[in-house]
Amino acid sequence: MTNNIYRQEAIDYKKFHWKGKALLLAGLPVWLIALLSFSFVAILILTLTFCRYTQRIDVRGEVITLPHSINVFAPQQGFVVRQMVSQGQSVKKGDPLYELDVSRTTSTGNVSDTTTAAINEKIATANEIIEKIALNKQETLEALNAQLLNYTASLKETTLMQEASLTGLNKMRSSLANYDKYLRQGLINKDQYNNQHALFFQQQNTYQSLASQKMQLESQLTQLKSDIVTKSADYDNQISSYKNQINDFRNQLVESNASGGLVIKATTNGRVESLSVTAGQMVDKGSSLAQIKPTGNIEYYLVLWLPNNSLPYLKPGDAINIRYDAFPSDKFGQFPGTIMSISSVPATRQEMAEYNNVNGNMNQQESSLYKTIVELKHKTFTYNNKTLSLSNGLKAQAMVFLEERPLYMWMFTPFYKISQSVSGPINAD
Repeated sequence: MTNNIYRQEAIDYKKFHWKGKALLLAGLPVWLIALLSFSFVAILILTLTFCRYTQRIDVRGEVITLPHSINVFAPQQGFVVRQMVSQGQSVKKGDPLYELDVSRTTSTGNVSDTTTAAINEKIATANEIIEKIALNKQETLEALNAQLLNYTASLKETTLMQEASLTGLNKMRSSLANYDKYLRQGLINKDQYNNQHALFFQQQNTYQSLASQKMQLESQLTQLKSDIVTKSADYDNQISSYKNQINDFRNQLVESNASGGLVIKATTNGRVESLSVTAGQMVDKGSSLAQIKPTGNIEYYLVLWLPNNSLPYLKPGDAINIRYDAFPSDKFGQFPGTIMSISSVPATRQEMAEYNNVNGNMNQQESSLYKTIVELKHKTFTYNNKTLSLSNGLKAQAMVFLEERPLYMWMFTPFYKISQSVSGPINAD
């Protein structure tokens, strides 16, 4: 009933009636709008044509030193018997750092100690045998040399006797010729002549007996000299055999000592930066024991791991920007660096495992990584009157600059990909 009081026209008028006055402002001139639009388009075209943009990627890396810091690891499982150095101490190559006990103990006692005692007993027994053999050799050679002297003296006397017998034989031979003459002249009888012949033959037999005795003595001397050499060689061979056994026992002793206790030594000259274990602590094989920082002329470098799609745009001498995790860029800013070398072959997993800060955000299926060495221009920094320096293993992030193109080429990159995806096979002429 109420809705019918007013006409529909009046109600529509009330809805669309303005409460205030409408003020219409004069618009911009057409020529100005056209000029501004043209200027915007011109600036956009010039910017896309002449302005360039360099593609860049962030790569993780770490600071290294040359020579590298040395990490000393436990070669076997055991416990620390003694700590021989302290943190901050300077050491030389070969200086002992730790002594480890890696022996085993059974119900009969320490295996290494028992084995060592048994081997030492074998060595002592072998030394006693060698001494006895050397004594026997000395006594035998002395007896043989005494016999040699006796035979030599006998040979000398026999030689003299043989020479005297030969002289007498020659004289009797000459006198026997005279007896033949005397017999013909009748100066002697037949008995005297025969007696003289008997004396000659007796002297000749004596000479032959002395010659035979001389030959026998010479043969005995030769045999005796051979026996001296043979006996001496036999005794020497026995001594050498026992010495070889002693060497084997000593090798076993070294192995036994190695299985009982180990001395961990410094592998280079340097300064002990950290000690990971103390005396009495149990360690596993491969546990870190100490870290040695080489002293002297140390150079700092940055190791980066670049993906292979960045290699065409990089070369030694290119500059990069570096941000250290320990020195936030909002306070210290970025630091310059220069690429020194880029490997030509991908890094192996074993090589990358030696570093602590290989790119953790890269997928296992991603492209291969190439080791890059970067020369650092700033090794120390000053903050609040305090000098800060780099250290081995420091994490860093580098901004690497790749390809530089005009802006319009970056805009049309999707179209390049589309054109490549729709193109046919390329025929090589």
